[in-house]
Amino acid sequence: MSLPEQLLPEHAVHRLYQYRKSISTRPFTARGKSLKRCGQCLLSERYCTCGARASLNSNAGFLLLMYDDEVLKPTNSGRLIADLVPDTHAFLWSRTEVAPEVLALLSDPRYQPFVVFPGEYATEGQQVLGEIDSQSMFALGKRPLFVMLDGSWREAVKMFRKSPYLAGLPMLSFDAATVARYALRKGQRDFQFGTAEVAAMVLDAMGEKGNAEALGMWFDLFIECSLLGRSRRPSTDMSVRDDLLQRFAEQMAALSTEKN
Repeated sequence: MSLPEQLLPEHAVHRLYQYRKSISTRPFTARGKSLKRCGQCLLSERYCTCGARASLNSNAGFLLLMYDDEVLKPTNSGRLIADLVPDTHAFLWSRTEVAPEVLALLSDPRYQPFVVFPGEYATEGQQVLGEIDSQSMFALGKRPLFVMLDGSWREAVKMFRKSPYLAGLPMLSFDAATVARYALRKGQRDFQFGTAEVAAMVLDAMGEKGNAEALGMWFDLFIECSLLGRSRRPSTDMSVRDDLLQRFAEQMAALSTEKN
């Protein structure tokens, strides 16, 4: 299945990637460093998905706080959120300095920010929620802004604990039933939830089930193309990739029809 020719403009993670590269003192190296990659999706050029990218009509905003070189990693899934959700912001996290733009977003009266993290890490008095009443927020002229801590699990815990400005935000945390439901659709994959998968849970929690499904499909396509690029799938069999592309296109078409 061929990809469309038209590409959407660069988003926040693309720009952050270019900035992080510009301040690097040495080249970033990772497994598969010799692979020729697309400069935007960071997948193998042969399996680039940029031509299939589309925008969701979502009432959610996302603020990605990315740990140091996380934005440079081809395996990073936080960029998938920015691929689809137009209102996505991305910044490097620092223990000693907070970007003024981050604080401005968290205090912007147009937003109601939430930090997405397990409730067991909540600070004393921090409100912990399992779902979002987005309609009540919209009635007050606000939209939810979900703060995602993008890094390894150990890094994410450090980011939460060393960012006192997050302690006063309400926390969106998922219960065991929600996590188990999403774990079932992971099939036989042997890794923890990616940032994009957690974002899909977020969209589901605020009632955007169709958007959650689209982001889940986009993540599945990312995994399949990553495996193809690493020769973990036979390049002669593109059936799974093509099926995912087709399903994603159909889901986006269905969402567009609902919008109209």
